[in-house]
Amino acid sequence: MQVQDIMKFESLKKPVIADNGSLVAVEVAPDRGDSRTLVHSTTGKRQLSVAGASKPVVSADGRYVAMVLEPSLLEKETSDAKARKKLKDGMVLVEVATGKEQRFSRVKEFTFNDAGTVLAVWFEAEEDKKDKADDKAPDNASVAEAKPQTAEDNLKKPKVDKADKGSPLTLIALNSGKQLELQDITAYAFDKKGKSAAVLVNDVAQAKHQLLSVTLSDLSQQQKYSSESEQLGALAINHDGSHIAFSAGVAADKVDERQYRLGLVNDKGDVRFAMHPDAWVLNQYSQLSFSEDGERLYFGTVPEVSKVLSLQKFSDEASLYDTATIRDSRGLKLWHGDDPRIKPHEIKTYDKLKKQTLLAVWHLAGNQVVQLATPEVPEAKPIEYGRFVLGSSSEPYLKEITWAGFYSDFYLIDTLSGERTAVALRQPSNSEPNISPYGRYAAYFREGQVQLLNVASKQLRVLNANLDVPFADEDHDYPSDAPGYGFGPWLADESGLLVYDKYDIWQFAAADAKALKLTSGRDKGISYRVEGLYQDKNQAPATVNTSQSLLVKGYNERTKADGFYRVTLGKDGLKTLHAKEEKLSVLGRAKHADTLVFSRERYDRFPDLYSADVLEVDDARRLTELDAQRSKFGWGKAELVHWTNTDGKPLDGVLIKPAGYEAGKRYPVLVYFYRFMSDRLHAFPSMNINHRPNFAWYANQGYAIFLPDIRFEVGYPGNSSVQALTSGVQKLIEMGIAEPTAVGIQGHSWGGYQTAFAVTQTHIFAAAVTGAPVGNMTSAYSGIRHGTGLARQFQYETGQSRIGESLMQAPLKYVENSPVFYADRIKTPMMIMFGDKDDAVPWEQGVELYLAMRRAGKDVVLLQYEGEPHHLKQYGNKLDYSIRMKEYFDHYLKGAKAPAWLEQGEPYREYAKED
Repeated sequence: MQVQDIMKFESLKKPVIADNGSLVAVEVAPDRGDSRTLVHSTTGKRQLSVAGASKPVVSADGRYVAMVLEPSLLEKETSDAKARKKLKDGMVLVEVATGKEQRFSRVKEFTFNDAGTVLAVWFEAEEDKKDKADDKAPDNASVAEAKPQTAEDNLKKPKVDKADKGSPLTLIALNSGKQLELQDITAYAFDKKGKSAAVLVNDVAQAKHQLLSVTLSDLSQQQKYSSESEQLGALAINHDGSHIAFSAGVAADKVDERQYRLGLVNDKGDVRFAMHPDAWVLNQYSQLSFSEDGERLYFGTVPEVSKVLSLQKFSDEASLYDTATIRDSRGLKLWHGDDPRIKPHEIKTYDKLKKQTLLAVWHLAGNQVVQLATPEVPEAKPIEYGRFVLGSSSEPYLKEITWAGFYSDFYLIDTLSGERTAVALRQPSNSEPNISPYGRYAAYFREGQVQLLNVASKQLRVLNANLDVPFADEDHDYPSDAPGYGFGPWLADESGLLVYDKYDIWQFAAADAKALKLTSGRDKGISYRVEGLYQDKNQAPATVNTSQSLLVKGYNERTKADGFYRVTLGKDGLKTLHAKEEKLSVLGRAKHADTLVFSRERYDRFPDLYSADVLEVDDARRLTELDAQRSKFGWGKAELVHWTNTDGKPLDGVLIKPAGYEAGKRYPVLVYFYRFMSDRLHAFPSMNINHRPNFAWYANQGYAIFLPDIRFEVGYPGNSSVQALTSGVQKLIEMGIAEPTAVGIQGHSWGGYQTAFAVTQTHIFAAAVTGAPVGNMTSAYSGIRHGTGLARQFQYETGQSRIGESLMQAPLKYVENSPVFYADRIKTPMMIMFGDKDDAVPWEQGVELYLAMRRAGKDVVLLQYEGEPHHLKQYGNKLDYSIRMKEYFDHYLKGAKAPAWLEQGEPYREYAKED
């Protein structure tokens, strides 16, 4: 196996399923190169492969598939920077039954309507004529030769903000082939019944702003609203097309300062505008959406539209000495101790907060507007739980983010009154309460308890109060409260809900907390979870009916294998549907059918796609055949390894034996790890060139790969890792697998830190490669995560680094867990990799580690990749790192000749930059 084989190896993206379950389309993508899209019937043998196509979208009835046509890799790589910017995506529409194609150029978006009868193709705006003229001008054209702009020219061509410009839209009736071409479109929307579409036309130059309704049966159009002075902004249409909502603001105003009003037009053409009781307005970021029944319109508001700030300018001699004008150009960011967010985080969130609007609702029948979200509780989504929506606020805890992590207060907000009912206060932000279908109950997990709140009575009940089974994460090894295992679906009538412990599914009655254990996984070591329910991301979570049979996936922690089972609500016990030594992944379910798509995989079997009825997965149809790619390569085999840690605790790991393994022969071993790795026993290796070693490549080249589990002790993450690593490697030596003098170790980020620390404490490793490691916890503690602007303190006190105390409270723990303080002990050659724009770990941490080892006279190499973030993005850099890593291990573990760069380094050079 060569790196070129990895580049060309094809993998599958997430499949897309027709609403009726008849068809699956999936992008097939090599690691480097052009994708293709595979289209497969779930009921027959019809199959298509469309070269160069990606990101498929399937019509509801499965008759058509539309796909993106990206410029080819060759086009991109052979174009200069200017030409590359002008490369635009196209689109191909395929009729599945005939294979007939229609291709379109310069397409920015395409969408089928919900009924699958019409396709909208939205094109890129035409290039600015000035840009085209510049392209045609000869290189030696002078400024004097250009025709000057006159005042009359400027009047004829008003300057239009890019956000206000429309572009062409074509609607294609799929049954007849008829097309409707529209110009200057800034927004469009389909109703859910397949009857109509709404379209906004904005042509500032012609002072034409129109709302059009298009009847999809014949593509006839009707004007519903027009204005010469108002730019039309947001758009929504209700489920049957009888009402269209839109926003409108004065076109002459700057986009950033424009206020919009909210309008509604019905199928008779009657127009009315909403009146907000608090005079709040809409802005350019306001979005609109109708409730499922069409009786309410949700929209985003702001108390006022902020004015755009501008610097004072020097205008005369006196202004040159005016202190206010001079200071206005200062480059200052003021950090105050009481700021809710530290400045880098404030800057990183500025754009998001600028675009944030606060949810309001317009009750159409009563013509009542109710503000739901407020600056105090700014987060709310238009997902309804009866008459309520769920709101949240992290505002009280913003300052604490720096050291304590993320918390929010959660509320149910009454859409009729705006009244808020507290559901859970100071709840971890990622532990959103589980709301019952009509908002009567809210379930959440806290401090080991599954709590259920009756919203109306405020009665709080602990569902697991009388059970002796833990519902908190039993493997939690962080200095924070253990979270729960999550919730399954609610019963549709709100009479109960499903809750998970580590192994089992429990059905709790909402009224009296009566518990029924539906599965018996604890004794078998199998964790069961409900799978295969259709979930629309814009709607409340799926519910189930009393006595309904459900698909359950079980993960066996002892064999690391998955199985599919059937369980029936209200009854304990389950039926095995499919259980083999493999990993199963549910990838999707059809919206209006029981068709399920899933993959089956092992380390030595590609995760091809299968389709089946959701409760008949044992009778699945195989859809793809990509496993054939492995046939020409020696691949190796994966097996489970058990051993006892130095503290007496049992640990698991995965051993991948090399291709052509011979019993009794010892091999070089590459150790790769992070935290829990043994669940990858049946996982097919990721066939990519990136910041990790490619397992299949190393196994093919005669390496054994070891993936050990790490279990941490709070306050001592470094030593916890060392104990697990050394005892695991010793197990491989005792098994006769590992050559004791040829064991290498590689990790990235948290794994990179553990790698760097491990070699300060043990000499069992012959070579180490560490990517983006923290070298010094004392300096990293008060560093910044540049990607988010967050301080790193919370990561050490409550998060992944697991110290559990502040630097001031436990300085010695920070020293004891920092590799730089033990650099003089290192005997293992080390290669450090960092991108110098790392957005998670300050890359100076790598410099500290490098300088400490250099000062101590140790064998060290630092790879600095320019402009790269935490994970390498540029393919040339990923390939370079992968090759150097392999050369590094080949030298130290297999005795290969050292490459020149390792023997003597590389001098700094400057390269010509592309214009």
